[in-house]
Amino acid sequence: MTSEVVENEFEFYSKAEKYWKDVPATVDGMLGGYGHISSIDINSSRKFLQRFLRDGPNRTGTTRALDCGAGIGRITKRLLLPLFKTVDMVDVTEDFLTKAKSYLGEEGRRVHNYFCCGLQDFSPEPNTYDVIWIQWVIGHLTDNHLSDFLKRCRAGLRPNGIVVIKDNMAQEGVIMDDVDSSVCRDLDVVRKIIRRAGLHLLAEERQENFPDEIYHVYTFAMR
Repeated sequence: MTSEVVENEFEFYSKAEKYWKDVPATVDGMLGGYGHISSIDINSSRKFLQRFLRDGPNRTGTTRALDCGAGIGRITKRLLLPLFKTVDMVDVTEDFLTKAKSYLGEEGRRVHNYFCCGLQDFSPEPNTYDVIWIQWVIGHLTDNHLSDFLKRCRAGLRPNGIVVIKDNMAQEGVIMDDVDSSVCRDLDVVRKIIRRAGLHLLAEERQENFPDEIYHVYTFAMR
């Protein structure tokens, strides 16, 4: 539980904001020096996502996606824009969103909104998104804020839409990282928060071919 490791909520959020303000607005900066894993990450995410976009009665649409904790738009550029007509981005760091406008190039014209906001304060517009993609950012929310945010995401989905979380998973319990002011939860804790938000887990997958020294990374799809 984050309540056991986060002593001061205000400090938890403000310290994280300060940390990201000092991070270079590059792919390597977004990935904490692991820029070389970006293609492996994107290719796995694409395969995972495409199983929901295939033809069928419950097929997820491809009209609009939301990239949460979007940074400079690494995922928007390489995963979401090739699959969706329009994308919105939300990130707490204004400099990253400014950089995104040049990083995304011509295709960036299909990014309709750049929301500068922490996810604890962000509400997706109801009944708007086919896919809400949340990657490497849930550790910056307390359990209560994450659960509440996921409830708002559920309301933001169009029919057959999905919410996707892709993130680091601890082996056991909840681990605090004082450097970037984030937490890493184990699988059971994350699943409990998903259930608490009233979401139903559709798929869960462990990322393969990542460096041994980093946390295991899992992807969840839910609605």
